[in-house]
Amino acid sequence: MNRIIRHTLCGMFLFAAVEAGASPVNNNDSVDYYLQKGLVEKQNGRRLESLKHFEKAIKFDSNSKPVITELASAYYDLRRYPQSREFYLKLVNMGETSAENYRQVVQLSFNLRQFDDVILYADKWKKVDPAAQTSFYLGKIHYDRENYGEAIRMLNQAVKEDPTNAEAPYMIARSYADMMNYKQSIPFFQKAIELDPKKNYWIYEMALVYYAMNDDKNALKYMLEAGEKGYKRDNDYLENLGIAYLNVGKLDEGVAIMKEVLVRRPTDMNILNMVAEAYYYKGKFDNAIEYWDQMLAVDKTNASPLYMIGMAYQKKGEKEKGQRLCDKAIEMDPSLASLKQKKQLMPGL
Repeated sequence: MNRIIRHTLCGMFLFAAVEAGASPVNNNDSVDYYLQKGLVEKQNGRRLESLKHFEKAIKFDSNSKPVITELASAYYDLRRYPQSREFYLKLVNMGETSAENYRQVVQLSFNLRQFDDVILYADKWKKVDPAAQTSFYLGKIHYDRENYGEAIRMLNQAVKEDPTNAEAPYMIARSYADMMNYKQSIPFFQKAIELDPKKNYWIYEMALVYYAMNDDKNALKYMLEAGEKGYKRDNDYLENLGIAYLNVGKLDEGVAIMKEVLVRRPTDMNILNMVAEAYYYKGKFDNAIEYWDQMLAVDKTNASPLYMIGMAYQKKGEKEKGQRLCDKAIEMDPSLASLKQKKQLMPGL
């Protein structure tokens, strides 16, 4: 009983000394002194000040588990993740093998791309807590390493572990899409978007998958939905949206989008050619000629637009003028003769 009273009194005197700002006497007292000061600051919500005291405490005893525990937590709260990970690992090496400690090591190692450690400690975490949700971490690592078969297996397990995690089906979709197995990717994109409808870039990616599948109607549908939900209207988005419109036969809408891109990239030869071709195949030959002329204004040595201008004139009924232009283009680039031969074999072109 006397021993218990004496220990309690020592703790009371130490805390009183902390509050009064008294200096510690020896190393053990110093550790306790700065640890208690840090805990007071932590309790008062001054996290940075508490960290300073814990850092002083560790200098007097580098193996103090209470101080290491507080340092790991303080660094984490202050988003100093490499330092936090270092001290959580130190706790593991000191025998602190709780599920929570392993969880912190796995999460921090994953965020810092220390993937070998994630695999190592995820296994230890799972042994301590069979209900631990480790599959998502492992699935993403396998995806990052382009091991898509194992990624899909682990991510399907992650879906079972947490059916509300929208990123798991999204990563499965990406795995299938990266293997160009587009048809299998679509249901997982749809599931991910159902779970998290605000992810506009997931919707846009699904639109591109539909485009790769030559499903132009759905490609356009989901590109528009992505834009409505805030996907950035950068040049790539606008170009793909314009193509989607053109592919479903909506010339006016497609050309309007392409013109928006041309305001930003006025000499983009690919866009100019797409607009010209869109007009040409819709029978608007004067408009097509206008855009191929713009290409020639940029590069007079480019025989391809000159040849197509000749074709457009022929389509308009000005056959001699058109033929002269086509012949001139072939002189500049003899490879275009193959187009002339194709036209002769297929007069309807």
